[in-house]
Amino acid sequence: MKEFDVEERVNQAIQNFKSGYNCAQSVFLAYSDLFNIDFELAKNMSVSFGGGMGRMREVCGSVSAMAMLAGFKYPVPDTSNQEARKRNYAMVQKVANLFKEKNGSIVCHELLSPTDAASTNPSPEIRTKEYYKKRPCVVLVEEAARIAGKMLKGELD
Repeated sequence: MKEFDVEERVNQAIQNFKSGYNCAQSVFLAYSDLFNIDFELAKNMSVSFGGGMGRMREVCGSVSAMAMLAGFKYPVPDTSNQEARKRNYAMVQKVANLFKEKNGSIVCHELLSPTDAASTNPSPEIRTKEYYKKRPCVVLVEEAARIAGKMLKGELD
């Protein structure tokens, strides 16, 4: 894997979110080039995880993006390789737990305000200044991108 600066990638994830990408895309796109994943493919792979998977407010899309990245860093190419699967699952649990320790949950509706959490309408909200003021999503993207960067650098092994 090529060298990268975690804080530059964190800033890229924040910019991705502020540019209109959802939480999952923002984190995944900040690192997908490390695995030679085409940008359009990366956008399409990660889009459905936004809003806690299709805006159902379940697992935060930022956490889902970390899990997707763990699959590239810790792949399981042979389905009978239980050790590889265990290593992957252990890393997914580790990054999710780090996120949870910092934020109290990995579940979207628990991370949002009660008003925002209640909305599972599939239509995303328009990104306005008010949207960014009332949502913790930028901070959640930032934290997930930082944890993902440490994982990808091997600092969490």
